[in-house]
Amino acid sequence: MALSDQRRAAVLGQPVEHSLSPVLHGAAYDALGLPWTYERVEADAERLVEFVGGLGPEWAGLSVTMPGKRAALRVADEVADRAEAVGAANTLVHRSDGSWFADCTDVDGVVGALTVAGGFTGGHAGLVLGAGGTAVATLAAFADLGLSEATLAVREPSRAAEALEAAERIGLRVRVERLDSITLADAATSHDVVVSTLPAGAVDQHAGDLAKSACVLDVIYHPWPTPLAEAVGAVGGRLATGLDMLLHQAFGQVEHFTGREAPRATMRDALAAATGHTLPLQGC
Repeated sequence: MALSDQRRAAVLGQPVEHSLSPVLHGAAYDALGLPWTYERVEADAERLVEFVGGLGPEWAGLSVTMPGKRAALRVADEVADRAEAVGAANTLVHRSDGSWFADCTDVDGVVGALTVAGGFTGGHAGLVLGAGGTAVATLAAFADLGLSEATLAVREPSRAAEALEAAERIGLRVRVERLDSITLADAATSHDVVVSTLPAGAVDQHAGDLAKSACVLDVIYHPWPTPLAEAVGAVGGRLATGLDMLLHQAFGQVEHFTGREAPRATMRDALAAATGHTLPLQGC
């Protein structure tokens, strides 16, 4: 085995100790026969910049979680169009010439979760609860899926400014509504897909209303089941979760790092086992 075959990768974030990315990447590298290592590195945005600057040629790439996704753009020599539009990157690829390429496979995560797990087949309008980083990646996913407009339902509209700027770059028409004033039952039925990016407990009282949508993505997967998941299940609806997003965004990362097709079924099974088979996963 040549030393050059022994590559390294890692997930950077704060906190990062509970990240499931090592499960996904480790399973992929084993299936591909690659003697690679993948570790967790505790790093905020400042530490990320310092860490990346000190890496050698043995490093294949980095997965980036909060709070370093914007900093990831700053250390990159080249940035994918969608990462530029979203304003954040969750993937840093170390190229053979020593340069770094930044991408946002979070968009793939949302697309895969909606289409594979959520059964989404198309439409023109989506409803997003929240306006943070996951919401912005969702807007980019909506554009990829052919939607032309979206509504952001937020607790404080003034906090949606960055999401609106990103939507303009993406080319998606977006309007903002205050969460406590919008009629969610009507919104759920008048939009083709609903994505909740809010923290656990934030939409519990509205679960029944949101379950009226033909396709629902709840980014929460722990604790499980959420009231929204139970409500969707009670009406026989299709539901995607944050665990589906995690799985589908990892496929692109593995392919970026290795240059080979991700072993999707293997990664799906490893993630299911690591989470006690609590949630159904559709990975391929």
